[in-house]
Amino acid sequence: MILKVYTSLLFLFLVNSVWTRTVRQVYDDLDPGHWSHYTSECPQECFCPPSFPNALYCDNKGLKEIPPIPARIWYLYLQNNQIETISEKPFANATHLRWINLNKNKITNSGIENGVLSKLKRLLYLFLEDNELEEVPAPLPVGLEQLRLARNKISKIPEGVFSHLENLTMLDLHQNSLLDSALQSDTFQGLNNLMQLNIAKNSLKKMPLSIPANTLQLFLDNNSIEVIPENYFSAIPKVTFLRLNYNKLSDDGIPPNGFNVSSILDLQLSHNQLTKIPPINAHLEHLHLDHNKIKSVNGTQMCPVSIALEEDYGYYGNIPRLRYLRLDGNEIQPPIPLDIMICFRLLQAVVI
Repeated sequence: MILKVYTSLLFLFLVNSVWTRTVRQVYDDLDPGHWSHYTSECPQECFCPPSFPNALYCDNKGLKEIPPIPARIWYLYLQNNQIETISEKPFANATHLRWINLNKNKITNSGIENGVLSKLKRLLYLFLEDNELEEVPAPLPVGLEQLRLARNKISKIPEGVFSHLENLTMLDLHQNSLLDSALQSDTFQGLNNLMQLNIAKNSLKKMPLSIPANTLQLFLDNNSIEVIPENYFSAIPKVTFLRLNYNKLSDDGIPPNGFNVSSILDLQLSHNQLTKIPPINAHLEHLHLDHNKIKSVNGTQMCPVSIALEEDYGYYGNIPRLRYLRLDGNEIQPPIPLDIMICFRLLQAVVI
């Protein structure tokens, strides 16, 4: 199970490296005799590197509109401009686009021509961070694998906008204006292969409904969440990395064994209102509890298995896997209790 998780995460975060190797193959295969052809059809405002014929660099050019995109382009870089609209005309010949970066522009929902994005049928990566969107744009290309919409003004997610995005693995909505009412029970329906969901820095007071079952990474930092519902994580049995830093969680808001979940390897609960350490699972490897209101640590109570039983089975038993424990910013006084070290024999770092 753990091997599968790490394999999936490796794909998610190192995919750019794979693409770089592909690009280098293009460099090697390119006939220098064709360079003049690539240069001639390059938009005047942009840069078309002869050694990378499938890329078009139009970033940091002060553009107010998207120039005509040549048919050969796969990777389109338009970030850091003054673009307000996305219309169909510039993409008339761009039927092979895989990657569009439109970060840091001035795009609004009204500036996106109806249906223009969904017509880019080969698009895999769409970056629209740091714009002026007030809702998730729709409709979207059905083949998308990553959708990045961080740092907009999004307060609305249209019904069914994600329903056909079966290939999406990453959805980033952090630092927007989402309220609990924007996340309905069917909002994420259809995201059957989602691995990372980032809804940090919004205005949520409750845990979001109906997170896709295959989610591995769930980021909910910097909201106002107070309660974890009973058995919440049973619906997302593969969740591995869980971040709930900077919320309003108290002891009463966490059900018994709320975080005692075997799939969770990294649990971050920093900057909340906890006065005691919640029960954890023996599989947990990293635990962040800094800047809460915890006054003391009892290793015997914290230990997810019986210390006596652990001593009987030694390293061949189901000993806890915790390797990193952060407790600074609480009211705990050193030294570290001996029973912590007896229980967590794999600990490599404790911050107190």
